[in-house]
Amino acid sequence: MNARVLETLKRSAAVPSMPQVVLRFLEIMQDPEFDYADLVKVLSADPGTVSEVLRLANSALFGVRHKVSSTHQALTLLGPKRTRSLLLGRYLVDSLSDKQVAGLDMSYFWRRSLTSSVVASHFAERVAPRQRDEAFIGALLAKIGITILAEALPKRYAPIVAQFAPHGQPITPEDELAAVEVTHAQVSAMVLTHWTIPDGVCQAVNLHLCDNPGDSDAATIARVLNGADRVARILCQVPESDEDIARTCIESTNLVGVDPGVLVQLLPTIESDIEELADALRIDVIASSVYALVAKAVQERLTAGV
Repeated sequence: MNARVLETLKRSAAVPSMPQVVLRFLEIMQDPEFDYADLVKVLSADPGTVSEVLRLANSALFGVRHKVSSTHQALTLLGPKRTRSLLLGRYLVDSLSDKQVAGLDMSYFWRRSLTSSVVASHFAERVAPRQRDEAFIGALLAKIGITILAEALPKRYAPIVAQFAPHGQPITPEDELAAVEVTHAQVSAMVLTHWTIPDGVCQAVNLHLCDNPGDSDAATIARVLNGADRVARILCQVPESDEDIARTCIESTNLVGVDPGVLVQLLPTIESDIEELADALRIDVIASSVYALVAKAVQERLTAGV
């Protein structure tokens, strides 16, 4: 890891800034014995944030039967971890929405990030259920390093960012290190650390491109993030062939440690979850017909016993 490059990037304007209310919320959550009342007090000090929290709590994503009208009620419904994830996602969308990052299709960036976060959440439910929210936020923010590198080092990173597109080649750590001396995973982890996201999430994001991240809890989530992103890449484009679909999905589920049949069962839910999350975060995503195609290809491969 090139500490000098990371430090330069951290001081650059390319790193999205978080509102003080969100940063204070994150700081309070660092204390394992934090008081809900302190979180409510922080959120209530900013009318705009209160409005966002209430809107998210009342979104279709959570299927609330009765209107949520208070910050305390919303925080109880969502839980601190999910509130943290949604606030970060919402403000990150705001901070990046007006940026024109050379060579990067932001619509594709968000579609891929949302898809990865939903898939990661479902995977984590099966291999590390207590860390489901950590997997969700890790996957949602794991690619933020791409936007930072593309903005801060446009000429050197241009050949790399061009690959982050439908049918583009997977971005490898080796290519990034050769071009800019750091990987987007390292930059993403650096930013999450700067935002005081829990160490386990930062470590998982930092490790998620590694072939062998180890045996720690963070390594388990790193594998979840890796596998989820591979699936998300397939779901965000029209694959070349059924063979490509099946191979990628089976390799991904094997990496995570879940049965490939689980992914087939999850795909209908994943699609609706992505749409609802996009609506909650106010992100426009294009409806996809790929989900049914992926499920069919994986199911046929499993049935054939290949």
